[in-house]
Amino acid sequence: MFERLKEDINSVFHRDPAARNTFEVLTNYPGLHALLFHRLAHWLWNLGLKWLARTVSTFARWLTGIEIHPGAKIGRRFFIDHGMGVVIGETTVIGDDVTLYQGVTLGGTSWNKGKRHPTIGNGVVVGAGAKILGPFEVGDGAKIGSNSVVTKAVPPGATVVGIPGRVIVKRRSEDEVRRKEMEERMGFDAYGVTEEMPDPVARAMRALLDHMHAVDERIENMCKAIRKVNSEYQNGELPPLQDEDFDCVRDDAGDGR
Repeated sequence: MFERLKEDINSVFHRDPAARNTFEVLTNYPGLHALLFHRLAHWLWNLGLKWLARTVSTFARWLTGIEIHPGAKIGRRFFIDHGMGVVIGETTVIGDDVTLYQGVTLGGTSWNKGKRHPTIGNGVVVGAGAKILGPFEVGDGAKIGSNSVVTKAVPPGATVVGIPGRVIVKRRSEDEVRRKEMEERMGFDAYGVTEEMPDPVARAMRALLDHMHAVDERIENMCKAIRKVNSEYQNGELPPLQDEDFDCVRDDAGDGR
């Protein structure tokens, strides 16, 4: 039990830069409180103590503003950031390393008994205010944009935006792979913004990265041509890129946390 609690606390530190110490997380994070209450309620539910399980769930909702049905199945390292208004239905299944933001609904579209709520894969991120409605699967590593309404299955690694949700399967081209490698060398992550939800500054930086790569290739071709003419010509090593040189393009301010 204590090992799982330690794991839950560490997941908060990994996903929320505002978390400063363990005591603060234990006392001031409603998402963690809701998860701990749910574990108790789910245990009671499985024992057949349905009323008591619902009572614990209701008390947790009063305390945290997060409603998780005791019948829902939740994996490891689950994190609810802020959390107010989150609703998770009875037949929901949530995998490991899932992150939900405030106002998310994992709901159903039918009054029939049986599977009515979504199954969320591992590593899924669901943005604030998003609604995932129905008994379908959201694949591993998918991202659901804020305020999206999703009513059909989402492939692994896809991004969903809009109302109704539009599924965008992102296949990494050679240019994207190369650009990502250069971003990592520079310590620049384009503010965490994907091409499906572009930021003007991030797009400008991507254009600069593409231009830099083209210039590098042209210089390399020139060096090869010179070596063919003069075998004594040697390439000089370029100065390495230092992280501190690119502090000006990082969005360290974040969202104020």
